[in-house]
Amino acid sequence: MQICGKDIMLDGSWIRIARLDGDKYTFPDNIEETLAQLRKCGRRIDLFTFMQHPPDITPRFPYPMEWDNLAVLPVVSFDHWWNHQLKSIGRNRARQGEKKGLTVGEIPFDDRLLKGIVEIHNETPLRQGRRFPHYGMDLEGARRYAGTFLDRTFFIGAFVGEALVGYLKLTVNETQTHACAVSILSRISHRDKAPTNALIAQAVRSCVARGIRYLVYENFHYGRKVNDGLSHFKQMNGFQRMDLPRYYVPLSAVGAVAWRLGLHRRLIEYAPEFLTGPLRQLRTRWLEWRYGWGSDACAGRVERGKADTAPARVPHLAGDGAKD
Repeated sequence: MQICGKDIMLDGSWIRIARLDGDKYTFPDNIEETLAQLRKCGRRIDLFTFMQHPPDITPRFPYPMEWDNLAVLPVVSFDHWWNHQLKSIGRNRARQGEKKGLTVGEIPFDDRLLKGIVEIHNETPLRQGRRFPHYGMDLEGARRYAGTFLDRTFFIGAFVGEALVGYLKLTVNETQTHACAVSILSRISHRDKAPTNALIAQAVRSCVARGIRYLVYENFHYGRKVNDGLSHFKQMNGFQRMDLPRYYVPLSAVGAVAWRLGLHRRLIEYAPEFLTGPLRQLRTRWLEWRYGWGSDACAGRVERGKADTAPARVPHLAGDGAKD
């Protein structure tokens, strides 16, 4: 639904939580007016959540809050990132693609991009040891998937010849201070060229050219899962954890109780890592058995520890996505 000219997403069944579509790069124009309209919208909403954006780390609003985190790269210049923020292994990986014929640059939102997205998403039903939710996408699905916030979005593509082997969607926040990597994905069959690293390098160049001060790559950590491959990839490429206030405003009695009892979080977020880690491994093994051990569908597991392995993150379509 739309409230005060902004798209609102409503999640949950027992506890209904509303948030701005793309709330990591979209902010309410008038919070009090937004809350008033949500209360009058005619739908049951228990909590409304929103967060402050980089680099605004000091709480500014008198609502219940907790700390959220983002992976943030302060952008000074490309040379500063290359020489002072990027780790040596990331530098080597970023050079790797160029030596093997990889070319990277900004590309328009057109059928060429959409066809490439379809091919990348349909390469394998498994990524990072879990079922890939966007496997089986068609052209119109790709248009809906990638076509949000186009007025402040730009795309970067990695090519081998004419074939798109990786892409990155970057959406800029309304004050033009940071760009968020909404979706980044590369073909597993071309991982020897490290296309994901090359996409990050071009993203830094593009942010410098636009005067964007911060590049955001979604969350740095998810729940209690700390030392995972994706966090390592972000750290290697110069991203740092930035803790930011996230507010939860109760709009009903149920919402007030849910906030006090911590029921606004998923149960998996309370589970200790020593329990969830083995369960994730068990899920991976079961999926690999189901889809066939050693097939291309399982290639994500083989490369899980390598620098170029980075799963897609599409918060505006899948909520906060695959965090468990």
